[in-house]
Amino acid sequence: MKVLRITRPGGPEVLAEEERPEPVPGPGEILVRVRASALNRADLLQLRGHYPAPPDVAPDIPGLEYAGEVVAVGPRARRFQPGDRVMGLVGGGAWSDLLVTHEREAMPIPDGMDFTDAAAIPEAYLTAFDALVLQGELKPGETVLVHAVASGVGSAAALICQAMGARVVGTGRNAAKLARAAAWGVARTVLCDTRPPRFADAVREETGGRGADLCLDLVGGGYVPETLNALAPRGRLMLVGLVAGAATEVNLGTVLTKRLRITGTVLRSRPLEEKIALAQSAERHLLPLFRTGALRPVIDAVVPRADIRQALERMAGNDSVGKLVVRWA
Repeated sequence: MKVLRITRPGGPEVLAEEERPEPVPGPGEILVRVRASALNRADLLQLRGHYPAPPDVAPDIPGLEYAGEVVAVGPRARRFQPGDRVMGLVGGGAWSDLLVTHEREAMPIPDGMDFTDAAAIPEAYLTAFDALVLQGELKPGETVLVHAVASGVGSAAALICQAMGARVVGTGRNAAKLARAAAWGVARTVLCDTRPPRFADAVREETGGRGADLCLDLVGGGYVPETLNALAPRGRLMLVGLVAGAATEVNLGTVLTKRLRITGTVLRSRPLEEKIALAQSAERHLLPLFRTGALRPVIDAVVPRADIRQALERMAGNDSVGKLVVRWA
């Protein structure tokens, strides 16, 4: 089978195509022919040598999400059969003709959805659903502040909030990209083109002075102090990304007096049991909403595998809105 592998730390130019032996599914696992994958910032970090893969996956083959069809099942695998269409998250290795995953981590692709649309769902929607709903305890009627709302996870978060009856204030650094956010139910957008960013006043204005109940922060760094100011009493901050940096200075008095809750979360390094639980919860709660059209993938572009390097450069330049999908087969 063909894979795209990292030859050395660097940019998209370090990717090379290589032949590898086909994997064999073990007990409870399935072998999936990848038809499409999607790009994530974690892939860029892994290319640069800053985000090593978990020990149970190939260290030199990126790719965190896939959509494809089952071609074989391992011993004691009963959930899917050859020919079934599936999608899901993996710790790495999705930039490959074939991959092996545990059958309970995979989710069925909704009827009528093509592989490229399905490939845009797992990372964005599972990340947003886990952070907002399972950990952030999102409730109807709340106001949610979403940083980088035009990103893949940000747009998915906005659509989940809309489906749950929550109000969204979204931030971003590109006015043209923010103009797209109304299509995802975002009530107000704030252009963050200053350093440090300023958005707390706009959030309080939108909420009658109260502030946001919950924040999905995909940026970190200097956004965190302003986010604490933008939160309502007993507000919750879900820290998911650190694009703006891993260090900042905050006023802990704000955390105490407003009784705020700050939670950090990642998916890639979790134990298998936790990943399975998330996939099964998303299958129960999210997939019906895709079938009705209440949720949908937000896709910037679909490119052939031969153009993956250009797509990575587009993502690195912050030019994309939603997900960049690679048609593998």
